[in-house]
Amino acid sequence: MRTKGKSTIVWVLMGMLVLGLGGFGVTNFGGGQTEVGRVGDTKITAGEYARALQNQINAYSQQTGQPFTVQQAESIGLTQQVQSQLFTAAALSEEARKIGVSVGDQKVADTIMQAPNFRGPNGQFDRTAYGEMLRRQGMDEGEFEGQIREDEARLILQRAVATGAPAPQPAVDQTVRWMLESRDVTWREITADQLAGPVERPNDDTLKAWHQANADRFTAPELRKITYVWLTPDMLEGEVELDETALRAEYDRRIAEFQQPERRMVGRLVFPTMADAEAAKTRIDAGEVPFAAVVLERGLTLDDIELGELSQEDLGGETGEAVFALEQPGVVGPFQSDLGPALFSMNAILDPVDISFDAAQDELRGEAAADRAARMIEDQSGDFEDMLASGASLEDVAEETPMELGQIDFDAAAAPQHTGIDGYQSFRERAAAITEGDFPQLYQLDDGGVFALRLDEIVPPTLKPFDEVADAVAEDWIASETHGMLLALAEEEAMSTEPATSHAPAAESEAATEGEGTEAAAPEAVPEAAAPAGQQVEALTRDGWIDGTPAELVAQAFAMTEPGLTHVVDAKDRVFLVTLDAIHEADMTGEAATEVADTVRQRLEQSLQNDLFDYYVRSVQAESGIQLNQSAISAAQTMVQ
Repeated sequence: MRTKGKSTIVWVLMGMLVLGLGGFGVTNFGGGQTEVGRVGDTKITAGEYARALQNQINAYSQQTGQPFTVQQAESIGLTQQVQSQLFTAAALSEEARKIGVSVGDQKVADTIMQAPNFRGPNGQFDRTAYGEMLRRQGMDEGEFEGQIREDEARLILQRAVATGAPAPQPAVDQTVRWMLESRDVTWREITADQLAGPVERPNDDTLKAWHQANADRFTAPELRKITYVWLTPDMLEGEVELDETALRAEYDRRIAEFQQPERRMVGRLVFPTMADAEAAKTRIDAGEVPFAAVVLERGLTLDDIELGELSQEDLGGETGEAVFALEQPGVVGPFQSDLGPALFSMNAILDPVDISFDAAQDELRGEAAADRAARMIEDQSGDFEDMLASGASLEDVAEETPMELGQIDFDAAAAPQHTGIDGYQSFRERAAAITEGDFPQLYQLDDGGVFALRLDEIVPPTLKPFDEVADAVAEDWIASETHGMLLALAEEEAMSTEPATSHAPAAESEAATEGEGTEAAAPEAVPEAAAPAGQQVEALTRDGWIDGTPAELVAQAFAMTEPGLTHVVDAKDRVFLVTLDAIHEADMTGEAATEVADTVRQRLEQSLQNDLFDYYVRSVQAESGIQLNQSAISAAQTMVQ
C-alpha cells in the first residue's frame, strides 16, 4: 500500500544504492571494470554485479539461517533477478543521461547525511565512518557521490513515468461492491446415515476389476534394497570410560550453562537525540502510546530492538540498575548507549541458574561420552576408508571393524522412522542418490557417526497382489459407491427443493466411479422427516468461512445468482447442499466501504504504475539496445562467496 502518495513502485530502485554496495557490507570486489553488459552507453561492471548478487545472497542466508550458495541462487532464479534489476537501473541511467536529468550537490549531500550506515554513536553523520566504509569498498568519495547522483536521477525519472495513473472510479466501485456483498445461506451435509442402508461388500470379481482399474491406489512404491555398515557414538557407549576429573573439567568449561546470575529480557530503542528519547518516554508514561507503537514510529519492530537475555553486569551502570529495579515488565530511560540515547524495555525476568556439579553429572557424562565416542570414530575413520578404497566389501568391513552391517528396503517417499539409519538425513540423501555400480564410500552422520552403503537392487513400483490388499480394495470401492449415492441423493433433494422455474446445474463429482465395478443401486433415502435440518448463516462474506466445512461451500454460495437456488457441493470427499436465501448488496456509504475503496484504489494505481514503468523500461532498452556478456557474468559469479 502507498503512503503520502508514493507507490511502492516509486521506490523499486531506491535499494539500488544498497544493492550496488553490498548493503554497505564487508565484501570488496575490487571495483572490477569488466563489463557484464550495457544499455546503450551505460555500462554494468562485473564488480557491480558481484556486489549486488552477494548482497542478495547474504539476505537469503540471514532469512534462513543457513549458508546460501551461488548455485542455489541460480536454481531459484536469483541471479536473473539481480541482472534484471541492474539492467533496469542501467536503462533509467541511460535515458536520464540522454535527456539531461540530474540532481544538485545539495541533494547528494542530503542523501549521504541521512544514510544510517554513515552515522556515529551520537546518531549524526560521521565523516570518518563514511570514509572508512568507502575505503573498505575500494571506492573514493567522488566515485560514490557520482553513483548517488545517478541513483537520484533515476528516481526522478521513475517518479515521472510511474505517477499520474489514477484508478478508474467505475472499476473501484465495482470491485468494492463485489468484495462487500454478503449473503444469507442455509446448508447441510448429506451423510451415509441418510441412505436406506450401508453399501454392502461386492463379490471378488467386482473388487478385482476395481483393483485393476485403480492400480495407482494399490501400487507399492519403488524400493531400493540397500546394504550398509554404520558406526555411531551410541554403539561405543560401553567402551568409553570417563573419570570424575574429566567430568569436572567439562563442568568448568561449560560453567556459564550451569551458573548464571539473574537476567532480564531486554530491548533497546535508540533515538537521534536525548530530547527525542525523553519526549517518547513522556508519552509512554502518560499512557498516550504504548512502547510498541513508539518502536513502530521509529520504523522498527520489536524483534529489531531485542537484545536478548542480559545480566545487570552486561548492561552496566545506571542502565543496569534501572532495568533490574523493575519488578515487572516496563520501560526505563533514556540512558546514553553505544549507539546514542536509548529507552530500554524489560520484557521478562529470568531467575538465576545454579546447577551444582553433582546435579549436572549425569548430563555431563552422557554428553562427554558421546563426544569422546565421536572422536574415537573420527580416529578410526581413516582405517575404514582405506579398507573400502582397497576393495573390501561391506561384509568384510563389518567383520574386521566395530562397524555394524545392516540391510534396508528404502522408500524415499516414506517418512523416516527415526529408529534406525533411515532416520538420518545424510543417509536418506545418499540412499536416494546412489546407483548400481557405485563403489561404497564413507560418509558422515550428523551425530559424529559414519556409514557406507551399497545399492543391491531397485524394485520398481509394483501392483500389490489382490489377495494382500483385498480388504483395502473393498473399503475403497465401498467409499466410492457410498459417495456416488450421496451425490445422487443430494441432486435429487436439490431438484425437489428449488422453485419449479429454476434448474440447478448438476454438481461436478470429484469421485466419479472408476473401473468396471458394478453400478450403484438407486439411492433410497429414509423418510424426509428424518433428514437433519439445515443450518442458517447470515451476512456471509466472500472472505468468510463456515466452521467445519470446506472452502468450496462458501465459493458455491457466491456462485449462485438467484435466491432460492440450491446447489450440491462435492468437496474433500464430503457432500453438502447449500441454499441461497438472500443477497445483500454492499453499503457504499459506510466507513468500511470507504476503507476498502482506498485500498482497492491504491492497489489498482500501483498495478497501473507497475505496468507503465515496465513498458517504459522495455521501450528504453529496445531503443538503446542491450548487450550481455555471459562469460563476464559467469566470471563475476565466481567472485561471490
